[in-house]
Amino acid sequence: MVRRSLQASHIGIQQAKKMFALKGWTQENLAWEVSLKTRQPIWRFFSGRPVERHIFLEICSILELNWRDIAAHPPTEFSEAGEVVQARVLDIDALVREVRSQRQEKIQDQCGILQLLDISRPVGIDDIYIDVNILEDIPSQQWLDISNLQNLEPNEFERFGLGEVSQKQIPGMEAVETYSKLRVLGKPGVGKTTFLQHLAIQCNRGLLAANQVPAFIVLRNFAEESRGRGEFSLLNYIRSCFLTSGISEESVIETLLEKGRVLLLLDGMDEVLNKESNAVLREIRRFSDKYHKNRFVVTCRTAAKKLTLRGFTDVEIAPFTQEQIQAFARKWFVAFTKTNAQDGQAQSVEFIQKLDLPENWQFRQLVITPLFLHLACWVFHGQEKFPTKRTDFYKQGLDILLGKWDEARGVERDNVYRGFLLPQKLKLLSQIAAATFEEGQYFFEQRVIEQYIGDYIRNLPEVEMEPEELQLESEAVLKAIEAQHGLLTERARGIFSFSYLGFQEPTFRTLAVTGSLVLKQLSLDSTIKLSL
Repeated sequence: MVRRSLQASHIGIQQAKKMFALKGWTQENLAWEVSLKTRQPIWRFFSGRPVERHIFLEICSILELNWRDIAAHPPTEFSEAGEVVQARVLDIDALVREVRSQRQEKIQDQCGILQLLDISRPVGIDDIYIDVNILEDIPSQQWLDISNLQNLEPNEFERFGLGEVSQKQIPGMEAVETYSKLRVLGKPGVGKTTFLQHLAIQCNRGLLAANQVPAFIVLRNFAEESRGRGEFSLLNYIRSCFLTSGISEESVIETLLEKGRVLLLLDGMDEVLNKESNAVLREIRRFSDKYHKNRFVVTCRTAAKKLTLRGFTDVEIAPFTQEQIQAFARKWFVAFTKTNAQDGQAQSVEFIQKLDLPENWQFRQLVITPLFLHLACWVFHGQEKFPTKRTDFYKQGLDILLGKWDEARGVERDNVYRGFLLPQKLKLLSQIAAATFEEGQYFFEQRVIEQYIGDYIRNLPEVEMEPEELQLESEAVLKAIEAQHGLLTERARGIFSFSYLGFQEPTFRTLAVTGSLVLKQLSLDSTIKLSL
């Protein structure tokens, strides 16, 4: 039986101390890098005493040392679960193929099936996925004066700030192949997670990053498990993920990472709770620096773009073009028509024809994201027409953005609304909508909308705040409305609007004018009336 501990030789200790000195760290720093709770194993390592093998290997890796050069009497073989694995120089390409083969079933199960909102059965990703386009210039980062926006026609609003058709777009796959460290931004429902799942499937098939192994990680799950273990280590998390595919040999994972043979797909940076976001960000930065030869793709909502990652290129998913809307509709109706593909094709043609009617221009502005296009297809599939009352459709959209979308995916958000329940959130938003619409404002400066929010908070019972505190609270609430719900969006730097015109007029305006809010459309257990 091969021992499960290793110790450094006298010469190895000197080499390790030299690299350690170049880092300028303390032993506590190194312990943190290795995700240890105590520096005792570090002290034992530098003292030439035995330490657990995986800790020994991790220390050497962080210090950029070959562990065989450091260890005293390095073993010629390792033993895992009673099976002897010969230490050998591997054909790295053969290793990639072998691991991809072992991970094939797991990746397919994890990424190949989608559970769409309000649909009772899963659908294969290939049956519904449409290739996305990428904007290399982030629309909300442009500098514009609000006077530039006042003369826009209503039917131009939705394209503005979501990616003009005239803006340069590149295919999503091309962006991944161009940038080795990529952060994909996008508003709610644009298909960020599905895009990553598609990348994982394509990689495992050898159609993307053919010399790499995909690893798909939901960051909120990583944060939750890390909190339970008391350590934030992507390396250990990846080990546990590979273990479910029968890959238990630690050296295999280390070799793949050190040779740059992993496509790491990290989903939902914005979905990590604030109390854990700094630890997760630090670990992503540390891991991407240490294993910089690999390819990284991270997704995050556009509104949370301040969660920066050094060395990553930011891009944004573009809204669907007319061609993409048509392609998605064809796939959707074929996938969900219970008769045959021919009937599905026929219904998709009817859907597009009616969507193109002049009276349905507002629906066309809403269905530029996969989430709302799916909702429109689902409604049309049941009624064979678009709703006569647009407000009914918009209320379903509100239901999705205000909670149903996160609830369906098991996402827990930080509470920065002073404990607001759904009725209070809607009251705040309806008052903002009424005030801005009555003044003919479809775009408004950040300071103006923060003033509306501040006025609302100031008038809450038992709320006493200093002006500075109220300003900070108003800023936090505005960012939460944008990041968590996507109902308000930053179109250019410091300039906001409702994300869709229909959420300002007629829906919110109607709610504000009537003086009461009946939430039958909003998935509440009972009807709630809210006096405004």
